[in-house]
Amino acid sequence: MPADRLNTEKERLVQRLKMSGYLSSEKVERAFRTVPREEFVLPEMRSEAYSDSPLPIYCGQTISAPHMCVIMCEVMDLEPGMKVMEIGAGSGYHAALCAEIVAPEGVWNPGHIHTIEIVDDLIEFARANLERTGYTKRVTLIHGDGGKGIPEQAPFDRILVTAAAPSVPPPLFEQLAKNGMMLVPVGGRGFYQELVVIKKAADGKINTKSWGGVAFVPLTGEYGY
Repeated sequence: MPADRLNTEKERLVQRLKMSGYLSSEKVERAFRTVPREEFVLPEMRSEAYSDSPLPIYCGQTISAPHMCVIMCEVMDLEPGMKVMEIGAGSGYHAALCAEIVAPEGVWNPGHIHTIEIVDDLIEFARANLERTGYTKRVTLIHGDGGKGIPEQAPFDRILVTAAAPSVPPPLFEQLAKNGMMLVPVGGRGFYQELVVIKKAADGKINTKSWGGVAFVPLTGEYGY
């Protein structure tokens, strides 16, 4: 699909996301406009890059629907300078979105995204996508079991899990910074889970609430399915 057609489709999607109330902040809108989603999908799916639906990538995995990516960015309330851990790099797209918010070009105190992926083929796919789009200085891609986190890099201001877990992996509570926030889809392997919002107070107390129903692929590894 020609670039001008992609830009038109992107603008239409931006307006739909704003009208729906999913896209509400300037920082998330700027990130969504900046990151080229068409560079993070399979070549044969490029023309579908700005349809508001999940798209297949490799090994039964998907790139989340744009509205879900926007919702997660809005709920996390990302700010420049934050240190973020993402569990499930997938295509690398959501890590790039987050990087545009926590480490925008020219900011004096850039944050950083650490994203973990357990699937071999997806590591190579995400790495190629992030390199091609210029995000490797702002995103560190790690091959490993995401449920175990990255203890040597903790604590994290924000933790985002992009696959459904039976329950919140215990190591992630420990690696969440005080006054930090974590999003985790919790539920079964099917098509419905609850997006759990977890906040850790300054005294270490954990507060948990449900954002609502979502549908994610299952988490694998020690704390997954």
